[in-house]
Amino acid sequence: MSLAPYVATLGRGPGRSRSLTYEESFEAMTIMLGGQAAPEAVGALLMLLRMKGETADEIAGFSAAARSALGHVPSRDLDWPAYAAGRSRGQPWFLLSAKLVASAGYSVMLHGWNSRDASVRDSVDTLAIPEYRPDQDQQICYAPLEGLHPALFDLLKLRDVLGLRSCINTVCRMLNPSHANASVQGVFHPSYRLLQADAAQTLGLANLSVIKGGGGEFERHPSKSTAIFGIRAGDPFDTVVAPLSDIAVRLQDGPKPDTLPAGLWSGAQHDDFAKSVVLGTAILALGTLGHADAANVVNGLWDNRDTTDIAPECEVA
Repeated sequence: MSLAPYVATLGRGPGRSRSLTYEESFEAMTIMLGGQAAPEAVGALLMLLRMKGETADEIAGFSAAARSALGHVPSRDLDWPAYAAGRSRGQPWFLLSAKLVASAGYSVMLHGWNSRDASVRDSVDTLAIPEYRPDQDQQICYAPLEGLHPALFDLLKLRDVLGLRSCINTVCRMLNPSHANASVQGVFHPSYRLLQADAAQTLGLANLSVIKGGGGEFERHPSKSTAIFGIRAGDPFDTVVAPLSDIAVRLQDGPKPDTLPAGLWSGAQHDDFAKSVVLGTAILALGTLGHADAANVVNGLWDNRDTTDIAPECEVA
C-alpha cells in the first residue's frame, strides 16, 4: 500500500488540495504504522499537515488507527499523557497529582516520552510509580511510549530527522491506550486546546480537560487563572478557574530550588508553592473524573497520603 494518494490530496496546491477525512487519516496512519510506506512519503505527509494545520478529523483518525494497532491494554479510569519536551519546565509535580488521584480509588495510566528531558522518567522511579505491566493489576502505572507502541514511537522520533514537530505529538496525547472514559492533557501552545477537545469528541471520549500547562504538561500554575477546554459527559466544555494564590512567578521558578517531588511527598521537604501546584492539578483531574467537591477531597488526600512508599534515600537529593 502507498501513501501517495494521501500526499497528493494534501499537496495538490491552492484550490485543489484539501484536508484528509477521518477515514483517510485512519488509513494513512495504518499504512505508516505497518511499515508499508516509503520514508519520503511519510516525511512529506507529516510536513504537509504541519504547513496546512491539522484538523480534528485528521487527529482523530490518526489516533484511532494508532490505538487500534495496540494489543489489549486493561481499562483505566483516567488517561494521563506526558509528552512535553521539558525545555521550559521545572520538576514534574504533576506526577504527585496523579498519585493523589490514584489514592482516591481511581486507576490512572500515565504514558509518554519527553525527548531529552529525563526528569519525568527519573521521578517515576523515585516516586514508586510502577512501569506498566499488562498482566498486573495496577492502581497507577507509567507506560514508556517506546515499549507501549514502538511503531508510533518511531514516527514521533522523526522530529530528529525533520527538525520540526509533527502532528504525531498531538496523536500521542490523544492515544488513550486504555480506552479510559476520562483524560487530562496539557499543551504548550494554547491553539491546540480546542483542536484536541474537538478530536476527542470525534473519538467519543466522555470527559476531557485540556490546559496550557507547565512546560506543556497537564500541570496547573497556582497563581494564574487557568482556561480549561474539553468535554463533560460527551458535550463540549470550557471554563476558567481562578488562581489559588497571588504569588506572581513563573511556574518553574516558584518552588524552592532544592525542593524535589519525592521530598515533598514524603514530608522531608516543605514548599507551599510546590504543594499548591500538586493540589491544584489534582483538583482539575478529579473534576474531570466528575468527582464532587474536588478541592476538599484533594486536601484530605494530601493530609492522609502514604508517605512510606518512597525509600528514605530517595526523599531528598
